[in-house]
Amino acid sequence: MSESTLRTIGVTALRVGLGATLITHGVQKLFGLLGGYGPDGTGQFFESIGFTPGRPSAIAAGAAEAGGGALLVLGLATPAAGAAVAGNMAVASSVHTQNGWFSSEGGMEYPVVLSLLGASFAATGAGPLSLDAALGGRLDRPWMRLVGLAAVPPVVAVVLARRRAALAAASTQEADVPSGPAGTDTGAGTDAGA
Repeated sequence: MSESTLRTIGVTALRVGLGATLITHGVQKLFGLLGGYGPDGTGQFFESIGFTPGRPSAIAAGAAEAGGGALLVLGLATPAAGAAVAGNMAVASSVHTQNGWFSSEGGMEYPVVLSLLGASFAATGAGPLSLDAALGGRLDRPWMRLVGLAAVPPVVAVVLARRRAALAAASTQEADVPSGPAGTDTGAGTDAGA
């Protein structure tokens, strides 16, 4: 086998493996399959970590993963697919930063690697064994690669700014809850007598 053929096989295997992995994560969020919690359960979790509103945030994340992953498997619209994956995983990595780098410790290693792989495919394309190649690159033009990659940092910045604002607002609301002696909750704002 020629070096070119081996490179094509390697790039295709990496692209399909990445896409399939992302699809599984996406269908967990979107449909509650494969041990996932669906948009409602995932949305509640997202809300608790500052991605508000939670359910639409879960649907957006699931769509980026499942949709971006499916497009990567097919090698179709690779600049958009790779950019969606890169942005979504960059945001996901922010949740893990306080745990350091290693995945074994809950760190950001795994989402960062997925983000970098997505960005790499957005920048380089899907390779010759892809629908993009079969379509003559109609959905994989050099300008599309640049636009896709250029969109990632500002979109990630907006999402993370919204998350910080939501967390700050939640923290302020918690600080405003009156407490009784020795820090006990007074039950203010609840139906404590029921």
